[in-house]
Amino acid sequence: MATKSVPLTKDGLERLQGELKTLQTVRRAEIAQRIHDSKELVGAQNAPEYEDARNEQAFVEGRILTLENIIQNAEIIEEAHDHLHVRLGSTVTVLNHEGAKEHYTIVGSAEADPKEGRISNESPVGLALLNKNVGDEVQVKAPAGTRRWTIVSVD
Repeated sequence: MATKSVPLTKDGLERLQGELKTLQTVRRAEIAQRIHDSKELVGAQNAPEYEDARNEQAFVEGRILTLENIIQNAEIIEEAHDHLHVRLGSTVTVLNHEGAKEHYTIVGSAEADPKEGRISNESPVGLALLNKNVGDEVQVKAPAGTRRWTIVSVD
């Protein structure tokens, strides 16, 4: 079975590698200690503290597996040198119909963070912006209605 490549920026890959290292070296040890302490305190493995620690351990181990898979299948997004055409890795400045500027960086889904302006290439906004040029108008249907932007610049 072929694995799907995961597009990541260089910074995104470094952030994920840092998170993985923290989970493997710090969080695992903390959770193991919590499990040990809860067993000794209560003496019964069905205590709420023990269950909570085991659930946290399962979450952390799942996140470690996810990060390892993403990192193993990472495909680094080359920095965009074309300042007219939107592609993966581009930072796009758009002007909305109210005259306000918004900035979006188009990234892979593994490092998308809309609050930080990093939107997935698979999201409706990302799909609408990809392969467009400076001056193009794009529109996206959203729950609150159709949003329209004009692409002002691509970095």
